[in-house]
Amino acid sequence: MKTMTCKQLRGACNQEFHAETFEEMAELSKKHGMEMFQKGDKDHLEAMNKMQGLMQNPEKMQTWFNEKRKEFTSLPNND
Repeated sequence: MKTMTCKQLRGACNQEFHAETFEEMAELSKKHGMEMFQKGDKDHLEAMNKMQGLMQNPEKMQTWFNEKRKEFTSLPNND
């Protein structure tokens, strides 16, 4: 199990996510983002807008995704 924060995943807060795989981590982050979107959280909405801009360029998005996957892989397992 590894831990990453919302901010580490290009979000807006220090909410921690715990997952076994990067795919699980991405899903937890996405779920959190949707919750913050529904609440109208200004900081998260701003972060989402920036992420949408990144998603407009598939090459940049893939690079970002690969970098985050490497970061996840390099993290120590929680004890």
